[in-house]
Amino acid sequence: MADEATRTAFLEIQASMIDLTGKLKQVQTQMRNKEGDRKRAYLTLEELRPLPEDTNTYKSIGRTFLLEPKNVLEAEQEQKFKDSEATIASLQTSKENLEKKIAEVENSLRELLQQEPGIARQIMSMSM
Repeated sequence: MADEATRTAFLEIQASMIDLTGKLKQVQTQMRNKEGDRKRAYLTLEELRPLPEDTNTYKSIGRTFLLEPKNVLEAEQEQKFKDSEATIASLQTSKENLEKKIAEVENSLRELLQQEPGIARQIMSMSM
């Protein structure tokens, strides 16, 4: 009876760990994508700022380019930059929370294995 309860607890912890690890990888991927967006907006702004106000600037929309005033393009890039930074900050908070949850699950697993040393042998025999 206790052996079955221990096995059930282990399977729940394992499922939780797999779920949290997947979420953490997803958040890390989203952060990398937003970092790229932020950097692209920053570099575009750095190229736009030194141009004279009367310069013809074009906005890419798919395969088409539209003539836009320089100040409109600058405002769009600044907004993209700010939005990316806000999203990155939010994702960083999510990442930290997920890392804390993963640490808690790891501690739960350690406690379970310390309470039931026999289950560690069973786990090792199942994995081979």
